[in-house]
Amino acid sequence: RGPTCRPGPAAQTKAVLQRALRNLGYCTIISPVKGVIIDRRVNIGQTVVASLNAPSLFLIAKDLTRMQVWVAVNEADIGKIHPGQPVTFTVDAFPGETFQGTVGKVRLNAAMTQNVVTYTVEIVTDNTDKRLLPYLTANVQFELQHLSNVLLVPNAALHWEPKTEQIAPVFRKALQQPDQNRPKVDQGRQPGVKADQAPAGIDRGVIWSLEGQYVRPVTVRVGLSDGAVTQVQGQDLTDGRTVVTGIQSQKAAPADAKNPFTPQFLRRSRSEGSR
Repeated sequence: RGPTCRPGPAAQTKAVLQRALRNLGYCTIISPVKGVIIDRRVNIGQTVVASLNAPSLFLIAKDLTRMQVWVAVNEADIGKIHPGQPVTFTVDAFPGETFQGTVGKVRLNAAMTQNVVTYTVEIVTDNTDKRLLPYLTANVQFELQHLSNVLLVPNAALHWEPKTEQIAPVFRKALQQPDQNRPKVDQGRQPGVKADQAPAGIDRGVIWSLEGQYVRPVTVRVGLSDGAVTQVQGQDLTDGRTVVTGIQSQKAAPADAKNPFTPQFLRRSRSEGSR
């Protein structure tokens, strides 16, 4: 049996050095993506232990030129949301300015908070100018339907009802009919549904047009609404027609003012979306 060869001191020292260099390489942690650091979650000198669940060291935004807005949508409204749907939103950081976006994804994992089920909807928006920042609070409006060249009235015109003496005499006779036959603003509306929330095509309402010192009723079909103005249709409607939205206080009115009604005008919009 021949002699056994053992590594000399130099070889052993070299192996120890290689092992130390390899362990030193483990100390350099490289981010898997390039981006902007949003949050640092470790401090200098803190020990990082490798495990099955890798610790979070930094929160990195990969691309700030394309942002996402996460919206919690109630289960009653989630059926109206679909990918590609146009969206507008505002942020408190830029008051009076509206941003555009589209629905990217509807997450199927729902969350329940105080017995209210909500779904997270991802909104994709362009942020080339990098004005939008992470964690801003947004007020979002989804465009459910789009119409062009329609007549609009203020929502107040659909809610206001005059007193009997304010109505033109020729129309007062209709007020003597039973309640079920009288034209009312809420006629045809589902219980608990307001004028600005009523589905399109199934609601009827009454607006009041100025006629001298009196008002006259005009029956209309109520369509889409954005919360401030509502689309209306009717045979007697024309662009620019005066409608009444309320009564001015006699104390606040000028001394020479004789007509107490607050007039507004029907206006035509080139495009109108329900949100």
